[in-house]
Amino acid sequence: MKIGLIDVDGHHWPNLCLMKLSAYHKARGGQVQWWTPEGRYDLVYKSRVFTDTYSKDTITVTNSDMLIQGGTGYGPGPNLPDAVEHTRPDYSLYPQFSGTAYGFLGRGCPRSCGFCIVSGKEGRKSVHTADLSEFWDGQKEIKLLDANLLACPEHEKLILQLAQSRAWVDFSQGLDIRLVTPDNAALLNRVRTKTLHFAWDNPAEDLTPYFRCFLELTAIRDSRRLRVYVLTNYGSTHEQDLYRVETLRGMGYDPYVMVYDRPSAPPITRQLQRWVNNKRIFHTVRDFARYIPGKVQGG
Repeated sequence: MKIGLIDVDGHHWPNLCLMKLSAYHKARGGQVQWWTPEGRYDLVYKSRVFTDTYSKDTITVTNSDMLIQGGTGYGPGPNLPDAVEHTRPDYSLYPQFSGTAYGFLGRGCPRSCGFCIVSGKEGRKSVHTADLSEFWDGQKEIKLLDANLLACPEHEKLILQLAQSRAWVDFSQGLDIRLVTPDNAALLNRVRTKTLHFAWDNPAEDLTPYFRCFLELTAIRDSRRLRVYVLTNYGSTHEQDLYRVETLRGMGYDPYVMVYDRPSAPPITRQLQRWVNNKRIFHTVRDFARYIPGKVQGG
């Protein structure tokens, strides 16, 4: 069986779904390759993670007996069959990312944030779906894709697995600062991390007590290793955005501005993003008003 794979988003980030499908079919004797317009295929998979805002699907497939497309970028759809979901990914598809393991230990999130599809797609509860050994086989780095690991009832056991791996762990989707406890913070201190990521998405929710508490629990003392995503252009004013940025910096965190639907964002929000995320400027020009003189106004 000849199978073609299409990563609609490009090859800038490994497509975990395609890696699992590739491993599954190869284990059953299938001939798997990246799709090309030439030749014929028995089956072609198109996978897309991002929506039209970030990824355009301009690929038309006319040389396959069957076409299956799926992924978050196409909207809600069926999950991978369990036999595929629990297959070790085929890392050979993306040799440029060799040395890194990608996967989920849990799925779902109880927060149901309006800007995020996870709760609707995976459920409003974080549940344990895999152990680390399912997708990690000694790689030096682990990119964890869980939306809310700390909300999973088994999260302490899973963090311990990460700690015992001695690999460098990137909690790529961030950790929920509201769910940090002395016990899980002690376990996080055992995990090898270059940077810990958190988020302060809702300006109406005061998260400062949680961030202050974590500083008392963490072994990290370098603010550059404590990054906090700040969501903007999603029902917040410029004053609220700037307040979160300044408050986080004042506490000893490294803010990083994320713009929701960037094409619709007002100029001042995009300017704020450039100021904050260019760390050389951010640490040199301490006052946003000096970065764009005369233009600081309500968003």
